[in-house]
Amino acid sequence: MVTFFEAALEYLSIHRIGNKMQEEFYVLSDESLHIEDELLNNLLMQYFLKPFEKVNEVYHFIHSSGNLELNEMFHFCSEIFDNPARFHENSEMMAKFLYDVSSHPKIKSGELYVVFFKNVQIEGEVLDAIGVFKSETKETYLKVFPEKAGFKVEYEQEGINIHKLDKGALIFKTDKSEGYKVLVTDQTNRSTEAVYWKDDFLKLNIRNDSYNQTSTTLGVYKDFITTRVDEEFELTKADKIDLLNKSMKYFKEKESFDLDEFSNEVIVNPDAIASFKAYKSSYEQEFNTEINDSFDISDAAVKTQSRKFKSILKLDKNFHIYIHGDRELIEKGFDDGRSMNFYKVYFKEEQ
Repeated sequence: MVTFFEAALEYLSIHRIGNKMQEEFYVLSDESLHIEDELLNNLLMQYFLKPFEKVNEVYHFIHSSGNLELNEMFHFCSEIFDNPARFHENSEMMAKFLYDVSSHPKIKSGELYVVFFKNVQIEGEVLDAIGVFKSETKETYLKVFPEKAGFKVEYEQEGINIHKLDKGALIFKTDKSEGYKVLVTDQTNRSTEAVYWKDDFLKLNIRNDSYNQTSTTLGVYKDFITTRVDEEFELTKADKIDLLNKSMKYFKEKESFDLDEFSNEVIVNPDAIASFKAYKSSYEQEFNTEINDSFDISDAAVKTQSRKFKSILKLDKNFHIYIHGDRELIEKGFDDGRSMNFYKVYFKEEQ
């Protein structure tokens, strides 16, 4: 999605953001940093941009009123894009705003980095971009170096691992009227209080493109098969795996998705088709999103979702059966003598 072999770091401002609920404060730097050390520059580029190489979801800024100018981060970024000379001033405004929304007592304090990049490529376009990053996790590092006839060991506390960016966003200078193109990452988003980065600070909504349509449709279908279908139909675990395998096969082989075609080829059963369509509609209403009945299939989204589709049949703690092919070659039964379930598997040769 993002490549940065031509990218250059133009401006960098660093501020410290405390937690207001913990009576911590923010500390603003007086001016931007000028990075002259080439090695340090390369390390910072890796720290800031490498986590976005495999990010496919594209977001855009929104505001509940419909007026994008009321989205604080959209406004600050627009100011920078329109007049880069005001970069540091707007980075300070970002820091103050992040401090204001850091209102949950469990939000960690940390450094906020605001960066102006040149020549970052996204979806084939080479663009200016603003990076906003926050480091929250600190680590201890050992330093070993030669001294006299041997070596000496020291340590450094409160260090930052350049391979672990905690939170970040890249805002690209394109599609301004639609809220810019925005990529986001949040490696510490494991609890309710952590959603402040995307929802409260950035205020983003995912772009409704082929990647999102493909990913969402596969996710909704997987949830339907694994959590809802049991309420209406009697299916074995092998049946469910077969339905998941068929759906993944459809998405890998087709260039575009059609709801009726997918339903007839994969689900087949008319009652189950009606149930899936109803489940899809309820999802759209609950999450206030629209899943089109037809769209171009994104190979990147299929690849990502395929990691979540499990074709393993786990039997007690003794056996795992991987089901990849013909569902008719595995049968389930019950042995009265042992009072146990069993599966019968047909095959031509052992490998």
